[in-house]
Amino acid sequence: MTRKQSKVNWDPVDETVLANEQVIDGRGWRSGAIVEQRELTQWFFRISDYSEELLEALDTLPGWPDKVRIMQRNWIGRSDGLRLLFELTPSDKTSATAIEVFTTRPDTIFGASFIALSPDHPLAAGLATHDPAIKAFIDEVHRHGTATETLEKAEKAGVFTGLTVKHPVEPGRSLPVYVANFVLMDYGTGAIFGCPAHDQRDLDFARKYDLPVVPVVLPPETDPQTFGIGNEAYVGPGTIYHSGFLDGLPVDAAKQEIARYFGARQVGNRPQGVVETNYRLRDWGVSRQRYWGCPIPVIHCNTHGVVPVPVADLPVKLPDDVDFERSGSPLANHPTWKHVACPICGEPAVRETDTMDTFVDSSWYFARFTTPHAADPTQPAIANRWLPVDQYIGGVEHAILHLLYSRFFTRAMHKTGHLGMDEPFKGMFTQGMVVHETYRDGAGDWVLPADVTLEGMGETRQARLSATGEAVEIGSIEKMSKSKKNVVDPDEIVRTYGADCARWFMLSDSPPERDVQWTEAGIEGASRFQQRVWRLLHEAIEIGGRADGSDTPAAQVEATRKLVHRTVHAVGENIEALRFNSAVAQIYELTNGLTRFAAALEAAPAANGAAALRDGVERLVQLIAPMMPHLSETCWGLLGEAGMVADAGWPAVDPALLVDSSVVMAVQLNGKRRGEITVPVGADRQVVEQEALSLEAVAGMLEGRTPKKIVIVPDRIVNVVI
Repeated sequence: MTRKQSKVNWDPVDETVLANEQVIDGRGWRSGAIVEQRELTQWFFRISDYSEELLEALDTLPGWPDKVRIMQRNWIGRSDGLRLLFELTPSDKTSATAIEVFTTRPDTIFGASFIALSPDHPLAAGLATHDPAIKAFIDEVHRHGTATETLEKAEKAGVFTGLTVKHPVEPGRSLPVYVANFVLMDYGTGAIFGCPAHDQRDLDFARKYDLPVVPVVLPPETDPQTFGIGNEAYVGPGTIYHSGFLDGLPVDAAKQEIARYFGARQVGNRPQGVVETNYRLRDWGVSRQRYWGCPIPVIHCNTHGVVPVPVADLPVKLPDDVDFERSGSPLANHPTWKHVACPICGEPAVRETDTMDTFVDSSWYFARFTTPHAADPTQPAIANRWLPVDQYIGGVEHAILHLLYSRFFTRAMHKTGHLGMDEPFKGMFTQGMVVHETYRDGAGDWVLPADVTLEGMGETRQARLSATGEAVEIGSIEKMSKSKKNVVDPDEIVRTYGADCARWFMLSDSPPERDVQWTEAGIEGASRFQQRVWRLLHEAIEIGGRADGSDTPAAQVEATRKLVHRTVHAVGENIEALRFNSAVAQIYELTNGLTRFAAALEAAPAANGAAALRDGVERLVQLIAPMMPHLSETCWGLLGEAGMVADAGWPAVDPALLVDSSVVMAVQLNGKRRGEITVPVGADRQVVEQEALSLEAVAGMLEGRTPKKIVIVPDRIVNVVI
């Protein structure tokens, strides 16, 4: 960890600091408040030291979804480019002599038309002290938030500083210097040169302030006389033109050539250009000004500065008597908890009153679970036997939060000897959300679904308040959230339908990686299926009690047994692959098949048929057990089975019943289908030819002639050519 002064994302509602990853669309991930920028001394984990390692290791995670790896790759944000000095034209506005920018497109330098500074750039701050317009602009940007997401999505705007720089490759030409709201201080140098023709942000800015737009990359197979830039920048490949000594070079070659050019030139006794790799990933600020979260175990002494809490005094425990009515940190406001003696000199000192971001806890809990009662954080021999986690299931919203932090934490624990690996999760699956319609009353307030009565279907569908009959607006379908009240009470669902029914609906409605729309019709359908299983169970028991000595046709019994064993096999594979909705669909098919078989046995309950039905129902109960455990345990008991179905293990499969003994082959005559034949699987060519030629439609066309040839695709098609 390190402690440093830093501009931070401040949530004015929670009154705490947020990491960049916790700012979603410019708002706090928990409160939804617009995030502000403040200058505070904070504690940080140095995750940026691991940028390249975290980036490269993404290629060693084939069990992770591509979209998650792409999100992390983009968040880490490696950029290979050039740090470039622009000489300032002398001015009484500043004593600075140069502006340093970082660019990934030095090949477009001949198309540069302006320089833009971040609102937090030191030069911008200096200019604002004596320029009211610049100060007003910076204040306005700060009021709207300067978190990364906010700046990237805001309308491009800026203010001219009155400064210019010398164009580095076109003598006698100068570029205006602006402060712009889309330039990030914590990326690169906090300054950029704008080439509007080949960067969309720059183009939007240039059009707004009537700055030159000079294309310098010619797309392949394009006439340079007619090529121009409209409202969309060209960011694709091509050949450099309008660029002096770079003309005719491909983009990559031009980048190398211009880097050599600037590397050989000096500005203020420094190379004008230096090749550099930058990362978007910033150190993880973990200081939070709130009660919950682990205390940061340090003490501040006037004499000895920051002093770690002695190991013997760990863990530092939070006080129980805190006041949550006052604004600010409850720990900073506590009258006694923070006051302690310095461990070195014994003089009065103060505990650190910030607590750690709760993501710190979730970044290594899986390691602690391996030995939850040990005195040390882990027992490496045991942790290394259990880890990495085989399968992680979570929402994609954690891709650049919990998942990235956990990868960093695991590496840190490896280096400190607590773990023997770098990656925490071997496989990952990102599940969808449960979503629901939203409703608003006439005053625009959100309304709970439980308070709404729906009428009609399709375009005539309407909603009203159940209590008053007042019309309610039906809004968009969104993930369930307390703020929009589009939630359903799980206790009420359990009371009405049971936990099994709710679980079955959520697993059956759609693939688990997609969102599930919660509807009354869906949960009612799941309830009806429960009743079908219950009725089928009792039918099987009743038929078994009436079974006589007769026999159900062997083919009928064999078909039922094949259906049962194939379903067991398929459901097992789909559960292993997390295809729960497919597993549910196959259980539906099995239930339908067993219900038809039971109906056929009703009038003639033969012993062999009753035994096959009971075996099928027993296996059905085992198949639904992971998803409907309460129903399955009750059914298991009624079947007279010993113990619990949860302890019975997965039903065995007879491999012979997974393979068809015969196959239906299409028969063609000169490529046109004339009929089909049934033959043993893998039948000899002679058998297939004999069956095909004896088919009435084929024999009638041959009229005793010998076919020119017979083409056979084994177990699929016979084509007789005459």
